[in-house]
Amino acid sequence: MIAPFLASFPRRVVVFNPTGRYATAQVASMREAGTHLIGGIALGRGGESLDGLALYDDVRELPEPADAAVIYTPPEGVLDAVRAAAGIPTIVVAAEYVPVHDTLRAAQAARAAGSWLVGPNTLGLCVPEEGLLGSIAPSFCTPGRVAVMCRSGTLTLTMARLLTAAGIGQRAVMHIGGDTIAGRNPHEYLAALAADKRTDAVLYCGEIGGDKEYALAEAIRACPKPVVTMLVGRHAPAEKRMGHAGALVGGARESAAAKLAALAAGGARTARDPAEAIGILKEMLQ
Repeated sequence: MIAPFLASFPRRVVVFNPTGRYATAQVASMREAGTHLIGGIALGRGGESLDGLALYDDVRELPEPADAAVIYTPPEGVLDAVRAAAGIPTIVVAAEYVPVHDTLRAAQAARAAGSWLVGPNTLGLCVPEEGLLGSIAPSFCTPGRVAVMCRSGTLTLTMARLLTAAGIGQRAVMHIGGDTIAGRNPHEYLAALAADKRTDAVLYCGEIGGDKEYALAEAIRACPKPVVTMLVGRHAPAEKRMGHAGALVGGARESAAAKLAALAAGGARTARDPAEAIGILKEMLQ
């Protein structure tokens, strides 16, 4: 399994709904990071431009096929936007609070079309010195061979900065999305990274809630590369949402302790905090 953005970083990126304040700022950041944007989709504004970005009413009007789409559509419009973008190899959905059934249908539509859906509720991904899809600050990252994937947006940014400060470069920094349902799950990212020749080790930062880590634990058994895992929320009370929709412990199986035990049994090195995770990576990479 190869994630399209790892095989070759996208060179023809389209932005859906680029006209809002947040999206406008992220368009500027992506350009500054070297991402090549070929247009924006803004219904009713086709033929206009925004800060030099040509706007179109429909993705079919783009001057050339896109190889990535970044979607800043509000939650209620995500399903239609993903369906419109289906077939584009990489699709990044920023919106939080997308209705669960819409996310399920969007993920299904993306998979059926052969697209890799990142998110919803994601900061996107950054491949240092190659490009940015979303809102991970490129200045936090530095090129290297450790792939970082996180469920938490805040932890994504924190680990990128700490790794860079520790002199550990990143192959890619990826926020898979904080909602209960994600377009692609951690074990799928791990399978892609296992096949990636530029990845030497993987750092996974998870959270309480859900059961995605159990499939990841099984995938670690078959991964030829070392995997370090860290989970936040060890002290969270049961059945209380912590931060966002995906971080809700519904039972002992969804707690940090249970997941860490499963990941360790699968062959991962487990860390209690970022400092320990960085120490383990330094030891591995010597």
